Amino acid sequence: MSLPCITAARRFDANAHWPFLIGAEQVGWIREFDVPLLARWPDVFEIADHKVTLAATFNTVDLRSAALASVIGALAADGRIPGWRNETYAIRNAFDAPPLAYIERAASRFFGTMTYAVHLNGVVEYAGGGAPQLWIARRSDTKATDPGMLDNVVAGGIGWGFGIAETIVKECWEEAGIPAEIAASAVAGRTAHVLQSLPEGTQAEQIFIYDLALPADFAPHNQDGEVGEHRLARIDEVARWIEEGALTVDASLATLDCLLRRRWIDEDACAGIDALFAPPALG
Repeated sequence: MSLPCITAARRFDANAHWPFLIGAEQVGWIREFDVPLLARWPDVFEIADHKVTLAATFNTVDLRSAALASVIGALAADGRIPGWRNETYAIRNAFDAPPLAYIERAASRFFGTMTYAVHLNGVVEYAGGGAPQLWIARRSDTKATDPGMLDNVVAGGIGWGFGIAETIVKECWEEAGIPAEIAASAVAGRTAHVLQSLPEGTQAEQIFIYDLALPADFAPHNQDGEVGEHRLARIDEVARWIEEGALTVDASLATLDCLLRRRWIDEDACAGIDALFAPPALG
């Protein structure tokens, strides 16, 4: 059976996008119909040969960041970059690579640059042998992306200056009121790679998946207003929500990884998912 999340996670047409380069390195994808918007800044972008390249005169991180910031601010004012976050993301093709520039988080999908996130499966197992369950969150209706959809108990982008462990602790508290001493016990799963076209641009994201054992008497409590509710669900309920597309694509992949690793579902139920744990071929 082909699950909607597996198809969506790689629903991307390279022919409908132009590569975005800094120097000789491709760092993103820009939709073909968005490229003319950048012609307003001939001093910032070289647009030729079916690619967009940041001008070579911007040869330091600070200069690149400043040039992109002026463009991003203007595009946002024109409504071309929605969901302003006041969060800084680094342009880098690997999580441990040095940044080439810094941009506002909301602009990452317009330019199709690589982003990084953590997703935690909140697992409850019972000492008496009862069936395990998962805590599932429902995203606030005011979220800039996927409002009202079901999500992992904790999920968040990794902003510049934060490591994976720091982000887990921060997001655990903000999204679910999980104290640091519990958050620190999260166990790494696999890493999923998403490359999909969205209304606001391209999501090119590496998702670090973790499982977090939560006490049976613990109930998550959102702290930052980004979660509408939490619900404790049976495995069969969660599997049905994934089939129905009620969970976000990212959360579906993270949850399936957990269910497969723990052998709570049959591998035949999610054919094709293994390919999502390897980076997509670009170009």
